[in-house]
Amino acid sequence: MAELITVARPYAEAVFRLAKDSNTLAQWSDVLANLATIAGNQDALDVVANPKCSAAQVQELLVGLLGAGASAEVKNFLATVIENGRFTTLPAVATLFEELKAADEGVAQAHIESAFAVTDAQLAELTATLNQQLKRKITADVSVNPDLIGGVKVTIGDLVIDASVRGKLTALATSLKS
Repeated sequence: MAELITVARPYAEAVFRLAKDSNTLAQWSDVLANLATIAGNQDALDVVANPKCSAAQVQELLVGLLGAGASAEVKNFLATVIENGRFTTLPAVATLFEELKAADEGVAQAHIESAFAVTDAQLAELTATLNQQLKRKITADVSVNPDLIGGVKVTIGDLVIDASVRGKLTALATSLKS
């Protein structure tokens, strides 16, 4: 997975800079979401991988599927992605683009795992603390994971804050082994 993200990152950063400079972040967000959906379809993957289909034919097909969303910049982006054999990275490019967009807007998406159901008051307190610590507006989704035993585990992009009992037990066991 890390390799896919490594390959996708330069594309996402280039598209983000282009979209920001041309004030088309929302349009690119829609285009990349559509391309990610297309790239996640096995039929589309089969067409792209088919040696009988030229890069121009694949690009024409994708432009047709995008319809009105296919500006000259989008066509150039698709040509580059297809020529470099990076079609399968499009879902990762879309995800990274959204992360860059959110960071630019001062927003971060957090995934919170809790050993038990979290009340609205607890969630508000936790997100307020994260807002203050990270100096960003945090939006969160919450899931219950009984394997944590107690506490929470927060994931925001590459940042993981493990304040769970399971995490503390694992850390303790690791320190005792060394």
